[in-house]
Amino acid sequence: CTRDRGQRLDLSGNTGTWFLTGSPNSDRNFLSKGLRCLLNVPDTAVHKNAHHSSGRFCFQASHPLGKTITSLQISSIGQLPHPFPAWNIQIIRPLHTSRSFQAAPAPLFWIIVKPAQKLFAILLGRSIRNWWKALPPNKRELFKEYARQNKWKILLGISSFGVLFIVFYFTHLEETPITGRPRLLVFGKEHFRELSQMEYKMWMEEFKSKMLPETDPRYQVVERVVGHLSESNKDIPQVSALEWVIHVVEEPGVNAFVLPNGQVFVFTGLLNAVSDIHQLSFILGHEIAHAVLEHAAEKASLVHLLDFLSLIFLTMIWAICPRDSLAVVGQWLQSKLQEFVFDRPYNRTLEAEADKVGLQFAAKACVDVRASSVFWQQMELAETIQGQPKLPEWLSTHPSHENRAEHLDRLIPEALKIRESCNCPSLSGPDPRLIFKLNMQHLLESSKNQEAPNSAKRDRSKPKLDFPHT
Repeated sequence: CTRDRGQRLDLSGNTGTWFLTGSPNSDRNFLSKGLRCLLNVPDTAVHKNAHHSSGRFCFQASHPLGKTITSLQISSIGQLPHPFPAWNIQIIRPLHTSRSFQAAPAPLFWIIVKPAQKLFAILLGRSIRNWWKALPPNKRELFKEYARQNKWKILLGISSFGVLFIVFYFTHLEETPITGRPRLLVFGKEHFRELSQMEYKMWMEEFKSKMLPETDPRYQVVERVVGHLSESNKDIPQVSALEWVIHVVEEPGVNAFVLPNGQVFVFTGLLNAVSDIHQLSFILGHEIAHAVLEHAAEKASLVHLLDFLSLIFLTMIWAICPRDSLAVVGQWLQSKLQEFVFDRPYNRTLEAEADKVGLQFAAKACVDVRASSVFWQQMELAETIQGQPKLPEWLSTHPSHENRAEHLDRLIPEALKIRESCNCPSLSGPDPRLIFKLNMQHLLESSKNQEAPNSAKRDRSKPKLDFPHT
């Protein structure tokens, strides 16, 4: 680890001055003292050449909930100069990675042909069913007898297909950069370059009238945070290979995502939602981790593999079910089974991995990594206060806020060791997690004290009526 000779973000433990207040001079407080780690760190130095992916997380801001709860403020050493932003957030859905185009050997051709494949499977299965129904009983018996006599040949053919599938799977396994996790990857990075460029043009067209200029302080804050993260982790080939381009969008939604080609999109709603620069650094580190770990290419590979297998089952469903209505129900059950057994658990795994690697990126950038779990506790608290329904985690594409905070708490000790190995400034002040917990206790006590006089007033204003107990 070496000291940076240029202007850098100060991400030491003194967080009292690192707040995104939106004032023109606020970004000037983020300079000096930054350190970057250029040495390999244990468990983070598995560097493999691979493709790039994207990540996106999104939830939306709402109107303030009222003056009675905006007094709660939190930082590593005291109160924020602005109200606790999580109170003003209405979470529509958990944070999620971006919806990237699913790549194929010929991306545009695949996008056009993919719906036709499902239609072909339905028509084929329906034709087989009608053909079987039209057969005379004696011919049906002949086919059944033929199948019994050649059952071993049929089983051999099915087994051969299964062996080919297994061989294909294991010959397309690669190691995930940094973590070394084996994963299926069947598409080349040149295909994802095409699709990420298409997606980039789409977003630029949508947000062209809402882009902040480079002179805007909010743009400069994001630019310096991303620059600090990328510079501090440039020893990782996948980070240094990309040119990270910043786009800050004037949108109230709390949203940020990174495309496979290094295009970073941040909504101003996110800058209003985070409590300090450390939370912003972790969130952007998480999004950069999605790109570095090539999660978009990995998810596309899994989706296309499952789609291929589902075509076989879809044909069988429409061939076996005696009526179209039953076939539609069977098709719906198949899609839901695939979603809850494969898609959603796999997506939760990728989110947890991005949290882990994003935390390591932030640690090497001398961020106070303890603020990462506080962010998810804030999200959990905001949902609770606003009465948002809590779905079981297995129904979601993302880990629950509570489990995510607990997962980060388990990773923070290792991240602090990484931070220390990079000769980062010592963290001063109390643990932000402790401050958050104490503020929550104070909030609960204040709520109870306010409820007691109000209930007494209501009792005095109403006549007492004695009802028989039942």
